[in-house]
Formats: sequence, C-alpha cells, structure tokens
Amino acid sequence: MNLSESPGELQFRETVRQFLQQKLPAAIRDDVLAFKHLPKEQYVSWQRILAAQGWGAPGWPKEYGGTGWSAVQRSIFEDESYNAGAPRQMPFGLSMIGPVLMKFGTPVQRARFLPRIITMDDWWCQGYSEPGAGSDLASLKTTARRDGGGYVINGQKTWTTLAQFADWMFCLVRTNGEGKPQEGISFVLIDMRTPGVRVRPIRTLDLGADVNEVFFDEVRIPIDNLVGDENRGWTIAKYLLGHERTNIAGIGMCKRLLASLKDYARRQPKHGRPLLDDVRFRDRIVKLEIELKSHEWSLMRLVSLEQTGQPIGIEASMLKIRGSEIQQDLSELLMESAGPYALPFVAAALESGFVGITAAGTHLNSVAPQYFDMRKVSIYGGTNEVQKNLIAKSVLGL
Repeated sequence: MNLSESPGELQFRETVRQFLQQKLPAAIRDDVLAFKHLPKEQYVSWQRILAAQGWGAPGWPKEYGGTGWSAVQRSIFEDESYNAGAPRQMPFGLSMIGPVLMKFGTPVQRARFLPRIITMDDWWCQGYSEPGAGSDLASLKTTARRDGGGYVINGQKTWTTLAQFADWMFCLVRTNGEGKPQEGISFVLIDMRTPGVRVRPIRTLDLGADVNEVFFDEVRIPIDNLVGDENRGWTIAKYLLGHERTNIAGIGMCKRLLASLKDYARRQPKHGRPLLDDVRFRDRIVKLEIELKSHEWSLMRLVSLEQTGQPIGIEASMLKIRGSEIQQDLSELLMESAGPYALPFVAAALESGFVGITAAGTHLNSVAPQYFDMRKVSIYGGTNEVQKNLIAKSVLGL
C-alpha cells in the first residue's frame, strides 16, 4: 500500500485484492510463486478470467476493449497481481502488437486481431532477432518477396520466446536489399500454422525451452498481413521496442523477487539467528528496495507522459537498463540467502504438477535456475551496452 494513494485509489486496490483472492486458482498461484514453468493452459485460463472481468487489457483505451485505467491504477493492479501470485499477462499481444495495430494497423486488422488478444484466442510471439542480427537488428536477412497477392518468406529467427505456444508472429522481414538497411524492412504478421513454419526449441540451463529458433521455408502470407507501408517497417519496429523496453522494466517481477528474498532470509539461519537479522545483509536488501521504489516512480512518470500523447523516447532505454540490473541484483542476493542449499536442483520440480520434495526443499529448488535465467534480461530487448550507446548518442550527443 502507498500512503499517498487517494481514497478512490485505496478502494480500487481493495477491489483488485478481493478479486484476486476469489478468482485466482490456487494451483496456478502455487506454481507461479514457486517459479515453475507454466503450461500454456494456465496462462490462457488466467487471461480469460481477467477478460471476463473486463480487465483483460489493463493498458488499452476503452475504445479497443481496454480498461482505460490511469497509470496509478495500472500500477496498483500489477502490484496486487504479482503479490497474489498471478501469472504475468503475456506482453507480446497486449504490450507489443496490440499498440502497434492501434497506431499503424488498418481498421480490418484491428477488428480482426485486437479482441482475440484480450481473450488470448491468439497467442503472439515476436520475430525480431536472428542469428546474425540481435542488437544490430537492421542487419536482419529474413526475406519477403512479392508473389502475386502476397509475400513468400524465407529465413530464420532466434531467441523467439514461447514460440512453441504461439498462433501468430509479428515479424520483421527484408523486402528491399538496396539502400540503407533500415529502409528495406517491412513489418508483417505470420500465422504460425502456415506450411513452411518450423519451431525448434533452445534448451536453457534450467532445462526449460522458453526460447526457440523459428525457420521459414517458402512461407506464403497474404498482402493483408502487411502492417503499415512496405519498406517502412523500421519506424514500427522502433515504436514497438519502446513498449518492449518499458515492459522489461520489470517492476512486478522485481517486487516478487524482493518478497521471496525477504522470505528466504527469514528462513535461513546464520549463527543461530535468521539471516534477515544480520545488519549488513539487511542493509543490502534495503538498498535494493530503495532503488526499486525509485525505478517504479520513474516508470510511472513515463507512463503518465505517454497517456498524454507524448511518445516514448530514450527514457525507455534507461528503464530497461535499470530494471534488468535490479532483477539480476535481487536474484543474486537470493542465491546468497540460500547459500549451499541453492545448489541441489531437480529439473522436474520446475514443471507444473510435480509431486515430491527436492533435496533442498521446494522453496529453494528454483533459486539457482532463477539466477541463471535472469542473466538474459540485460541481453534481450537490445543489450544494455547498446542501450547505453543509444543514451550517449541521444542525450550527450556522443
């Protein structure tokens, strides 16, 4: 609770809290708080519960089926959802392609796709990175050639998060190989069930497969799946990256990690007393909590500006950097709080429905996988090093 909240905001918080207590299934909550790999069905089930309440798209305007909430209300909703153990709402539809279609899509595209994002009848994934085009996204080589009334796509994307669940992909493709690299890129929508689309998982250290390679072999899509103008996709790509980097700020995840850190520190003994009683360790927690609060205020200022119609600029890169650093610092301190008990690991215990107790206890089994998984947040969405270069160029003129 924020003591500066108005009576109306306090009432809103209580409404959200009661809804979560009544509607969030216990099985989903327990898996989320244990940092397990959630199956697609759990994400979809929770999204449809929210949609039935009218809360399926917290950041969207009412005209497109959203809540029309203020920045403060969205922050309260995220706070309470993460605190209650609700799954995150998938950003690929709600925070990425949804806003893109609202700004750049045709009326037909908006009518077709936006309602299905809210109910998660369509699960979206992002086709940006390639083996040779990560942070240097403009060097992408996946091609789309015009053929009759559509395009034929060939190439490969990589690090495609949850592509194994996806029904659709929003994808950057090269439609012109001449001139500046950015000037020949188009933004298209691809049905993942189209012949020629192949998904191959990339196994991570926790033996999960949240990221994938996606291959396109003569994949045909209609011209209606082009968003905006041909060869003008770079403008859309930059617009979407602003929303993605704001999402990577990860306020909710940071708060969940902080709560787990405090819980673990209460459980772990040091010289016969809880680790949380150690002054120096507690000071490190407090320092991170202060940094998180400052980070949250920065995000709310940016979101408030955006709601007045001002575009997201280089501030999104700043939020991305700081959010990823705080998430990594929290996961590292979690590892320290667990000590040697973070080492034993049973991969099967991270899967929903696992029955049994791991060698370190169920509440510690996820600590090491969580730590290693958090290494990626400073890489995806544009590496932190590249973001710092963007900031230096934009703000300092270097």
